[in-house]
Amino acid sequence: MLKTVVGSFDNFSDASGAARDLREAGFMASDINVVANNAGQNAPGVPAAAAHSGDTTSGAATGAIAGGAVGGVAGLAASLMGLAIPGIGPVLAAGPIVAALAGAGAGAVAGGLIGSLTSIGVPESHAEYYAEAVRRGAALVTLQADESRVDEAERILRSNRAFDIDDRVVQWRSEGWTGYDPNAEPFSFEEIKRNQTRYTAREPRAAGPENELRR
Repeated sequence: MLKTVVGSFDNFSDASGAARDLREAGFMASDINVVANNAGQNAPGVPAAAAHSGDTTSGAATGAIAGGAVGGVAGLAASLMGLAIPGIGPVLAAGPIVAALAGAGAGAVAGGLIGSLTSIGVPESHAEYYAEAVRRGAALVTLQADESRVDEAERILRSNRAFDIDDRVVQWRSEGWTGYDPNAEPFSFEEIKRNQTRYTAREPRAAGPENELRR
């Protein structure tokens, strides 16, 4: 039985490391997706042409095909495509989720990110949390894994500094956040950098059971 595992990361580097380690552990590249905020600048090592494709429809098709390269960091960079998601801003995405994100069309709820996550087994409430995390500068790695390998996948995510999404939501609510708003303004590059500095000053992060989202 397949289950969906999701890891949230404060930066693209940690997410790409998780994707690499999952592939090296024998998980299929076609089962791995990466979505990362790209406000202000390209993620390290990402070719500008891949990150800023002018035609997101044809770019998404290319990205979906190239998703098989999501092995190491170089392969991930080669397969990343740039997309603009309403309410979230510019993102880089790799894997089968690219076609779903681009195909949802401009103006769709969360630009298709929430729908794309729920389509692979993420509960809608958590999909909204993950969309908000990306809006605030985070990166996501999702994996479709056999039930017998879920614990192994979670260990790999934790070893690459995945954070606890529910703990993060508690922090947001303490600061006045009331829920995901698809009409909210995307975070600026400066706001994202401030968030990343604040979170990296906290205790070491770990992906808990709540990051295991079952299909």
